Amino acid sequence: MKTIKYVLASVMSIALLMNCGGEKKKEEEPSNQLKIKAAEPKKADENVANIVITGNDLMQYHDSNGNPLKEIKIKAGQKVKLTLRHIGTLDKNVMGHNVVILKPGVDMAEFASLASTEKANDYIPVDTQDVIVHTKLIGGGETTTIEFDAPAVGNYTFLCSFPAHFAMMNGIFIVE
Repeated sequence: MKTIKYVLASVMSIALLMNCGGEKKKEEEPSNQLKIKAAEPKKADENVANIVITGNDLMQYHDSNGNPLKEIKIKAGQKVKLTLRHIGTLDKNVMGHNVVILKPGVDMAEFASLASTEKANDYIPVDTQDVIVHTKLIGGGETTTIEFDAPAVGNYTFLCSFPAHFAMMNGIFIVE
């Protein structure tokens, strides 16, 4: 079997050498066609805040650099593209994560208590008026993204609404 592999490798090498070394380069013919430049890479839209958050099996949010996340800052008028990546391995029924941004004045603990009874709705109270926006609930290895317009200038609480996670997975969403 080893002999066949060596013979095949030798034949392939010889074939490559023959194809590469024996061709003559074609002379370029003048062209009267317009040459089109390759499109330049698009610049990142400065009016879009791309936010990447990771959640893990230890009930922690981190930024895209792996730093603990307690604050997100964006500018008023920006579009927000928020991506949540669950980098853990546990299923969403055991260690699910989401990101929920609450309206001003909503008590985080009261909201989390109410949310904890809403398993059928991914721990978001049905018909709630307390939420600006939220991602879907995801488990280990999953990713979800939402896009929305920044709310008015101010400070907003963000949290994970999976039961009891809000105690460790929360922070301030700041619109300047």
